[in-house]
Amino acid sequence: MIASRSDGRETLGVKELGGFAADQLLRLCEIAGLDRTDAETYARVLIDALGPVAERSLALPPPSRSFLSDDHTPVEYSLSFTPGAAPALRVLVEPGCDAESLAENGRIGLSVIRRMAKDWGFATDKLDLLEDLFFPPSPQGLLAVWCALELRPGGVPKLKVYLNPSARGADRAAETVREALDRLGHRQAFDALPPADGYPFLALDLGDWEAPRVKVYVMHHSLSATEAGALARRNPGFDHEAAEWFFRNAAGYDDATAEDDTRLAGKPALTCHSFTRTTSGEPTGFTLHIPVRDYVRHDGEAHARSVSALRRHGMDETALARSMTAVTARSPQDGRGLIAYLALAQEQGRAPRVTTYISSEAYEVPPPAVVPSPRAVPAEEQADPGRQTSAPQQNTQKQERGAAWSRTA
Repeated sequence: MIASRSDGRETLGVKELGGFAADQLLRLCEIAGLDRTDAETYARVLIDALGPVAERSLALPPPSRSFLSDDHTPVEYSLSFTPGAAPALRVLVEPGCDAESLAENGRIGLSVIRRMAKDWGFATDKLDLLEDLFFPPSPQGLLAVWCALELRPGGVPKLKVYLNPSARGADRAAETVREALDRLGHRQAFDALPPADGYPFLALDLGDWEAPRVKVYVMHHSLSATEAGALARRNPGFDHEAAEWFFRNAAGYDDATAEDDTRLAGKPALTCHSFTRTTSGEPTGFTLHIPVRDYVRHDGEAHARSVSALRRHGMDETALARSMTAVTARSPQDGRGLIAYLALAQEQGRAPRVTTYISSEAYEVPPPAVVPSPRAVPAEEQADPGRQTSAPQQNTQKQERGAAWSRTA
């Protein structure tokens, strides 16, 4: 049963992960302008994708140490903003999060994705081409497969699949990415990618996309604003000045540091390079992802930086504040990580998009830090890590947070 409240606050009495997440999604769907019928359809899809863990009590620890979020909730939301429109809502889920092994996790995830494709009339031929690369008998790494649903009117979402280039070993990640691009017809694409400190994800668009993308995520340790701009400038059509400003804003550079080249000292930035044409190796999309929750004292700061980015690009900021209260009743100043990432997406021939990644926080609210960004917040300078923010969704058992690099564009 999907629990909900018309006042937009937290539903009392939700004891299971699936009901808790579905209730959050129902409220977010309203903010994204989806009608009640579509919202309930998508809430049921989310519960089905979670499988047996949907009925798992929140009084228990997370079903696994999912890499998808800091508190290991296997669900994350994102809102993608464009000028003059309601934000596009997405939900990211790890279907095999309760599996006994990474191999089983992958099998469950593939089964769920293929069932979705069958239900909605999507082809999985691109995914089928890559199965041996990303689903070996003894996979390695931090994930097997995630799926993201971009929710739209009509009850049929767009589907995105996230794969792990390190499945055959981190030392073969570049080889795996190159081979995957080759098989998909993008034989010049790998050479267009920038130098990388790692390849955390390769993603595929499945379903009814105007121009289906193959997306390669690249990790950049200790990135500076100037370097972020240079990454955007590698290919024509991307605004390097916008990328540099976005970097400085998301990382929390104040006027005193605006002109220097301070580097991110905590979780790394990611860039995503999207390919839609096989006739050339040039990417048609570039996204800069900043792990904002690692560079703020609390979510009030993360919200303020998000608002600055939205205003700069002429986007509606009110939906973001509403989305935060749709997910939790806690004050933004009481925790850090509700807004996990900020991203600026540029696609050739389209207006920029700003995406905010919203954590479910089903199990834990990380406490605020006591020192400001732009440098990362060292563990010894954070608030008492044993402190728990009082909220109905929290598990009383302290959960050690993972080092998530989430993610989607």
